Parts: sequence; structure tokens; C-alpha cells
Amino acid sequence: MSFRSRLQKKEIVVAPGVYDGLTASLAEAAGFQALYLSGAAVAYTRLGRPDIGLTTASEMADTMTLIADRTALPVIIDADTGFGNALNAQRTMRLYERAGASALQMEDQTYPKRCGHLADKSLIPSAEMVGKIKAMADARASEDTLIVARTDAIAVEGFSAATDRAEAYLEAGADVLFIEAPQSREQLETVAARFATRVPLLANMVEGGATPITGAADLEALGFSIVIFPGGIVRALARTAQDYYTSLAAHGSNKPFADRMFDFGGLNEVIGTAEMLKKGARYDGSDG
Repeated sequence: MSFRSRLQKKEIVVAPGVYDGLTASLAEAAGFQALYLSGAAVAYTRLGRPDIGLTTASEMADTMTLIADRTALPVIIDADTGFGNALNAQRTMRLYERAGASALQMEDQTYPKRCGHLADKSLIPSAEMVGKIKAMADARASEDTLIVARTDAIAVEGFSAATDRAEAYLEAGADVLFIEAPQSREQLETVAARFATRVPLLANMVEGGATPITGAADLEALGFSIVIFPGGIVRALARTAQDYYTSLAAHGSNKPFADRMFDFGGLNEVIGTAEMLKKGARYDGSDG
């Protein structure tokens, strides 16, 4: 089943944020049906920097390729602003589609962009974003590759302007709408009431962000089709890593931290080392 077909079902798709093959495989093992490759998560982990437009299209495509080699789950990839004008957006579509992405999320911020839950964002004109959406639609190799159109207008131009922009992006050919950072449940309800019967809607849950944290079942009842938790895994791992390094520096040993980590054998079991070695043996003659 294509990701496009999956979104026609009433059951909401919960897409956790991932940033490499390991997190993708762990999310798949937990039972998720789709993944979200977060530009913020790649900035946090690969660069150790904030989500302010520092990651490049090639870094994201490289990451997407590694994830696609590890899992067949559909991946929504953060395409930021398309990394430039409409022609750049077309190139980003081709690059990410070849890397294995099932859906590209593009936003109407100026380039370089910043996290949707940071202040002082700025937007390109609605007409320019419409052109980018049309350009990406023309560039995609498969109609099953979805365009997720995101507007950041709530924080810049207000809620009414955001919904007007969303209307324009839907008319331009967006397959999914993503109105970023609603500031209340009432705004979530209004978005769903206006668009949910016409197009799949995506909600973004950011711990400590502008939108009240709302569970998947509740969002499904409102009419949302997708909910992403883009940076949660990095916040969880960063907290654990901070505690780990603090413990190791204090004790000179990992023994005090042993109950919070895999040992050598445990991690190898999780990543399937034995199965991989057995598979390799079929080709090198060592299995007899």
C-alpha cells in the first residue's frame, strides 16, 4: 500500500522523528507505520547545532539514503524551504525522491529558515510558495510521492492569514497540509473543521513548543491524518547522554549506569548482528 493510500484511512498515522538507521530501526521495531526524518534532529545530532537552517540538502539526502537501506517504512522528510527558489525545490524533490522519501515537507519561510516554534520567523509571499509547490509536483517521478505544504504564518501574519495561505497551497496541488504551531486547542479544531474533509492534515507535537501537546487519538477524533513527534527522540537521548557522561566522569566506570544502557550483547541483539552474520555466511561459503 502506498503512503498516499494509507492516508485515506481514518486511523491517524503516528510518525516519530528519526535521524539515522538506528533510530529508524528502533521505531520500526516499536510498531510504527511511518517515520519522520527531522531536519532539526539532523542539525541537533550531526552538527550539534540548533534548527536555524544550517543543514544542507545533501546531508539530509545522505541520511535519507541510510534510513531507506535500513527500513522500508514510508518516510516523511523535512525539505525545509526547498533550499532556495522553485528550481532549487525541484532539485530537492528529485534528490530526496531518489534517496527513498515517500513525502517531502516544504515550508513558506524565507531561506535560511528556523524551527517553526522559534520566534522571529519571516515568510516568502504566498504566490512564491504556490510556485514552489507546482514546481515540485512537476519534478516528482512518482505521483505516490507526496508534497506536504507547511505554512508558518500563524506566528508572523496571524491565524486567519495562515488558513488563507493553506487554501492557496491546497489549490496549487499540495497533497497534505501542515499549519505549523497552532497556539490553542481551538485553533487545532478550526484547522480540522475547515480542511479535514478535503485533504490530509498533519499536526506537529513539539515538547515545550507553541502548540498544546495533544495525543494521537484526540487528533484523530478532530480529523488529523498524521501526527509527528520530530525532535522527541533527540531530547530523550540528549538527556540520557548528558547523564551518562556525567556519571562516567564522576565514577570512572559505567557500572553505576549499567541498568540504563545495553551491554555489548544486548545492543548486538537489538541491531540483529547474529542474523546479519548468518546472512553473510550464505555468500562467503563459511556456512558449509
